[in-house]
Amino acid sequence: MQDFIEVESPIDLRQTEDAAQWAAEAMIKRPWRTEFFDRFAQELAGAQRVLELGSGPGFLARHLLDALPQLRLDLYDFSEAMHALARERLGVQESRVRFRLGDFRQADWADDLPSFDAVITNQAAHEVRHKRHLPALHRQARSLLRPGAPYLLCDHFAGEGGMADDQLYATVEEQRAALREAGFGEADLLLQKGGLALFRAR
Repeated sequence: MQDFIEVESPIDLRQTEDAAQWAAEAMIKRPWRTEFFDRFAQELAGAQRVLELGSGPGFLARHLLDALPQLRLDLYDFSEAMHALARERLGVQESRVRFRLGDFRQADWADDLPSFDAVITNQAAHEVRHKRHLPALHRQARSLLRPGAPYLLCDHFAGEGGMADDQLYATVEEQRAALREAGFGEADLLLQKGGLALFRAR
């Protein structure tokens, strides 16, 4: 992803204070996130090794590791501060995790990664900072999937019931179109609530 059209972020999640503030507020602002976490766990019931993009402070990772004893996670984030928060949250579950520091806005971010039973992302895809970059992100995620493996994408959406910024965030239909542009044959909407939409693409 080059020649960025950027929607500027009001915070810098690479900074410890900003990362900690985001983590402290995330579940308070959207307590229904746990419903999405449960659906992620349901979809990943048979998965062994999963990559989470934009893993942040480890809320989803902790939920999945507690729910799925066979699971091993690779947590990919551009913020070492977020990885530090995740390590604290995961406790003994950290032994089932590999932390990867990188920026999925870069064109080559996926080049050295192995294949996975699933790639997942929760409330992070918009960090490409403009919806026009979503197909490239999805295409790179697709390149890491084993045959038949799912890509589970949950993010804010623009439009009624969602976010006002229609440059940073895609509508539900635009997100589905971005997934298809990236080469996915299926793009099913699994759950939509509280400004978030969860898709399963294959």
